[in-house]
Amino acid sequence: AYAKAQASPKPFVIIAKTVKGKGVSFLEDKDGSHGKTLKKEELEKALEELGKVDDSLRFDLKNIHPRGVHSATSGVTLDGSPEVNFKIGEQIATREVYGQVLAELGEGNELIYSLDGDTKNSTYSQDFKKAHPERFIECFIAEQNMVGVAVGLSVMGKIPFVSTFAAFLTRTFDQIRMAAISRANIKFVGSHAGVSIGEDGPSQMGLEDIALFGAIPQSIILHPADGTSTAKLLPYIANYPSIAYLRTLRPKTPVLYDEAEEFAIGGSKILRESEKDIAVVVAAGITVHEALLAHQTLEKDGLAISVIDAYSVKPIDEDTIIRKAKGSRTKTVIVVEDHYFHGGLGDMVLNAVAGQNIRVIKLAVGEISRSGTSQELLDAAGISAKHIVKKIKNLIS
Repeated sequence: AYAKAQASPKPFVIIAKTVKGKGVSFLEDKDGSHGKTLKKEELEKALEELGKVDDSLRFDLKNIHPRGVHSATSGVTLDGSPEVNFKIGEQIATREVYGQVLAELGEGNELIYSLDGDTKNSTYSQDFKKAHPERFIECFIAEQNMVGVAVGLSVMGKIPFVSTFAAFLTRTFDQIRMAAISRANIKFVGSHAGVSIGEDGPSQMGLEDIALFGAIPQSIILHPADGTSTAKLLPYIANYPSIAYLRTLRPKTPVLYDEAEEFAIGGSKILRESEKDIAVVVAAGITVHEALLAHQTLEKDGLAISVIDAYSVKPIDEDTIIRKAKGSRTKTVIVVEDHYFHGGLGDMVLNAVAGQNIRVIKLAVGEISRSGTSQELLDAAGISAKHIVKKIKNLIS
């Protein structure tokens, strides 16, 4: 059977009907024997019953790629950086930028593949499909299988980008976990993150995804707030030699950064600061814009806060957060995130400031949401600008 499989030019399946413990009287087809080592006397009896064992049988598997599952860890050779020409204040969704820039990166490197779970018009992987149809794989609504295909591509030395709604990636955690154990090099992109997706409703809201990917060793999590940061971070994701997760937004957001701005894994941006800051507000993605609105409101009342865009959720920029928090009046960090309380940005910040005598207040989604406008749901979850303002004023009241 193995010889036939080797000779076949196509995928080949061997189905064997097996019996556990075959040939050993006290093990054969017995419940409760799986995964248990034998005592010395049991081993001797088993070997006696099996008789002479021919251990000379050998079979050489084809080596798919000489570097195996680590094949892509040398990184991506990109022909320059992606073109970034967004204007400050321009409204564009980070999911749209993902599709545009991935297609552009695909021009410079033929190792990049795009896989999608029948959501390409929402994740914007359709842009890659249009530009490089021979390297786009439609996996349909079979997300677990999609991750398996990505592992296979990684073994072959490719760099797969897997995209679907962030909520649907939770179905694939076992496959992601096993991919990490196999040292696979896969890039995951979860769109429609958080309650900010609005009318699509709670079944479509990715609110557990940061906790999921945060639990994977050596993984990175990036959650840009605007088009420029998304475009600038994608080459870093492509070059990263392990599991990477990019969290993108459904709604359009205003561009915050110009083309000269630089970003890095483990970095952050201080968007607002003064010598009279009451506290530091740390946000990522959609909540960065809510934090900026809160700053504007507080400024009218003569109150100041720092605002940090923690676009790199994992690894988090510990030094900047600690420095700004210690320099604030209340030595307090308020973390605002469109994610459930457990395992999100707030917990990353808590880990970063542990032992530093810094207070951390988390504003996160505490209940299952519903359908509504983006702003209505941000307000209902307690993570909008007005809730940040209220929390700041409570600190000094």
